[in-house]
Amino acid sequence: MKILLASDSFKGSLTSQRIVQLLEKAVGQVFPQAVTEGMLVADGGEGTMEAMVAELQGSVRTVEVRGPMGTPVQASYGLLPGGRAIIEMAQASGLPLVPTEQRNPMRATSYGTGQLIRDALERGIRDITIAVGGSATNDGGMGALAALGVRFLDEKGEPLEGCGADLARVQTIDLSGLHPAAAQTAFTVMCDVTNPLLGPSGASHTFGPQKGADPAMVEQLERGMSRYAALAEQVTGVSAAFQPGAGAAGGLGFALMAFLGAQRRPGIETVLDLIHFDQKLEGADLVITGEGRMDWQSSFGKVPAGVGERCKRAGVPAVAIVGGLLAGYEEIYRHGICSVETTVSGVMSLEDAMAHSEDLYLDAACRLLRSIRCGMKMRGR
Repeated sequence: MKILLASDSFKGSLTSQRIVQLLEKAVGQVFPQAVTEGMLVADGGEGTMEAMVAELQGSVRTVEVRGPMGTPVQASYGLLPGGRAIIEMAQASGLPLVPTEQRNPMRATSYGTGQLIRDALERGIRDITIAVGGSATNDGGMGALAALGVRFLDEKGEPLEGCGADLARVQTIDLSGLHPAAAQTAFTVMCDVTNPLLGPSGASHTFGPQKGADPAMVEQLERGMSRYAALAEQVTGVSAAFQPGAGAAGGLGFALMAFLGAQRRPGIETVLDLIHFDQKLEGADLVITGEGRMDWQSSFGKVPAGVGERCKRAGVPAVAIVGGLLAGYEEIYRHGICSVETTVSGVMSLEDAMAHSEDLYLDAACRLLRSIRCGMKMRGR
C-alpha cells in the first residue's frame, strides 16, 4: 500500500513538514506495512518559497532590498534545481512589513521585488516564478520594473521612483535600460486572483482599501493606473490591463505580463508541477491532504482542491484533514476529495486547539486511517 502525504500548513500551528511527520507516525500505527511518501506543498501564498526549497532541495538566498515604504529590509528567495528561482513578493514588498498606521499605497513601492528579480537574473537564473500574494503596493509594478532598469519619466524628463502617486505623473517609459537577461528569461506569475488591472474589480478598487487607501485615494490611484496602462500598451504593444490576474499585487501582475511576457498560472498548479506530483501519483493507493481551515474558498485554488483534482484525474482516492470547517466546505467533494476529518475532537477554544495542535492532528489522522481500514475490511467480506 502506497500513501502520498501532501498537506498545506496549518497557519500559526503546524508546518507542512511537521504534518508529514505526524502523518507518517499515524500511518505506522494503523497501516504498519504501508509505504509513505511525504511532500511539502503550498498554494502560492505565505510559505510557498520555503516549502519549494525544502521539497526540491534548493537553497535560500537573502539580500538587502528596498522595503515597500523605502526602508531597507532583508528579503529571501529560493534557488531551485535546473536554474530556476521562486520569489515571494511579500518577502520584499509585503503588507506585513508595514505597520498599520503607516500603510499608504500612494507611497508604497514594489522596487524591492524588482531587486530580487534582478539578483536572480545576475546569478544566471533564466526561469523565475513570482508568487504575488500579500503586497502592500498599488504601483502597477512600476517600482519592480524600475529596479530592472526601466525608466519612468515625468513631464520634465525626470525619473520617477515608482510608487502609487507616480502613476498619474508618468509621461514617458524608456525600455532601453531593461536588464538584458529579461528577454531570455521565462517568467511565471503564481496567482489565484483573476482581477483585471482596472475597473470596479481592479487593483485599486478591490485591494487598495486594505492597503490603507481611503475612497478619494482609490479614485486617484484608479485614474493614474488607467493613464499608466494606456502608456504601457503604447510602448510594449501588449494589451494586458484586462487580462485575468493583471490586478494582482497592486498591478505587478500587469507589469510582469506586459513588460516581461510572464504567464499567469494558479499557485497550487504551479507548485504541483514543480514537485512532479503527477509522477508521484503513479502507483499510489491513497492521498492525504488538508489545510488549516476549509470553507467555500477551499475549492478555488487552495491545496486540497488542487491535490484532489489531480487525484480525481488519476483515479486515486484523496482525503483531507483540516483544523476546522466553515460554511460551504462541502464543495470540496466536487474536486476529488472523498472525505474530510477535523482535528478538533470536542468543545475547545481556538487557543487550546492551536496549543495542542500536534496531539489533535495525530488523533484525527489515526481516526481517519482507522475508518479507511474499516472500509477495506467491509469490502473484503
